Amino acid sequence: SILVPIGPLVPRLRRLLPGLAMSSATGSFSLQQPLNYRGGARLQPTDGGQVEEVYEPATGRVIAKLLCSGEKEVDLAVQSAKAAFKVWSQKSGMERCRVLLEAARIIREQRDEIATLETINNGKSIFEARVDIDISWQCLEYYAGLAGSLAGEHVQLPGGSFGYTRREPLGVCVGIGAWNYPFQIACWKAAPALACGNAMVFKPSPFTPISVVRLAEIFTQAGVPKGLFNVVQGGVATGQFLCQHPDVAKISFTGSVPTGVKIMEMAAKGIKPVTLELGGKSPLIIFSDCALENAVNGALMANFLTQGEVCCNGTRVFVERKILDTFTKEVVKRTQKIKIGDPLLEDTRMGALINRPHLDRVQNFIKQAKEQGAQVLCGGDLYVPDDPKLKNGFYMRPCVLGNCTDDMTCVKEEIFGPVMSILPFDTEEEVVERANNTKFGLAGGVFTRDIQKAHRVVAALNAGMCFINNYNVSPVELPFGGYKASGFGRENGRAAIEYYSQLKTVCVEMGDVESVF
Repeated sequence: SILVPIGPLVPRLRRLLPGLAMSSATGSFSLQQPLNYRGGARLQPTDGGQVEEVYEPATGRVIAKLLCSGEKEVDLAVQSAKAAFKVWSQKSGMERCRVLLEAARIIREQRDEIATLETINNGKSIFEARVDIDISWQCLEYYAGLAGSLAGEHVQLPGGSFGYTRREPLGVCVGIGAWNYPFQIACWKAAPALACGNAMVFKPSPFTPISVVRLAEIFTQAGVPKGLFNVVQGGVATGQFLCQHPDVAKISFTGSVPTGVKIMEMAAKGIKPVTLELGGKSPLIIFSDCALENAVNGALMANFLTQGEVCCNGTRVFVERKILDTFTKEVVKRTQKIKIGDPLLEDTRMGALINRPHLDRVQNFIKQAKEQGAQVLCGGDLYVPDDPKLKNGFYMRPCVLGNCTDDMTCVKEEIFGPVMSILPFDTEEEVVERANNTKFGLAGGVFTRDIQKAHRVVAALNAGMCFINNYNVSPVELPFGGYKASGFGRENGRAAIEYYSQLKTVCVEMGDVESVF
């Protein structure tokens, strides 16, 4: 592979982030700028006080200090958004369209710089981060296209009377993001919200606070009213202040099931609509009539993107017994070839996990799997790159587990790391029943040459997002979301419009009112 030096990006990154110290190369990034964004500017929170350290996963270095936002700062952000909403909601769909298109253009122009920030803060490979940024600007373009077409309908009633509906924005929406796709998730939530005429206050994960503030700056640069998209930083307490704020109209959350439950409870007290995109333990079903190489590629894509830290990953890989040995051997061979290391190098395909506690958690899952009888076919151990500046990074070798059974913890619980569990099956009916035997229902996949079987199986899967002969493909045109404990509501596609707008019905009488009194 050709390695592209990161050095040329440094001057551009410094223009984007004046508080950036040294260079953007791995192990030398530092940020002193404020990470909150309110009223069109970066600033420190007015209250809160708690300080969190932000790490570079590749090196284990602290790259920024995060000041958590308190109740006063959250209120100021919401009030700023509320004021901007009054202006933005009165603009036509075409006016909003033009602003979103300009934001998409800026992101596209700054793709490499934003991807570099994402890689430094998240640990994923620069190759993947660029794809995330591409999906982000495509999302803004998609909803820009829908903004001008949002409309109600006219209904003719007897006697010349008529009714009509208006699709109206909700108001101030709250977005709470996850650390695995910080910039992309923010765009997935902001694009439909802004297209419908809403304002948004966004809280990223305290682990990955850096790139979302850049999105806020881009929106301002593109022409949104100052305050329309604000960023508050912090953890649980900050999230609670947002969810409980009386002027917040809607909450969209991506994260864990336990946190999703707490958000539902808080939202219920204010009768606030909620979109929840939570965890998963998705099945990937490999039939013996599949194209084997394609199925192996699919299994790798379903398990090892972003170091396995993907909610919809197909981590329960059910393989028809006829091809179990052949498939397993090929998956192990390919997994052992995955290039691990500095995520800013062009040929790296797996970077570092998000932090040390999460790495330890994943390691404990593997230890428990071995104790319960699973066989580690490859990987699962810590990885120390040769580069000395990476020695304290949060790396592990991608792991494939064999001899797995449905009752093992590694098969039932979401690991959220690069760990694939392979399970044999014999019949279609059996594998569908086993695939659905989970509290989750986010995704599922099928690999087969039999198209009737493929459609029959995905129709039977209790999952919100299904893949046939591919996996982890996320075009913004298609709705994304889960069943059961994986949440409800949808990101992306036309479906998201329903969750960021409300319908008003107007009934017009053209004659005299007939009273029954």
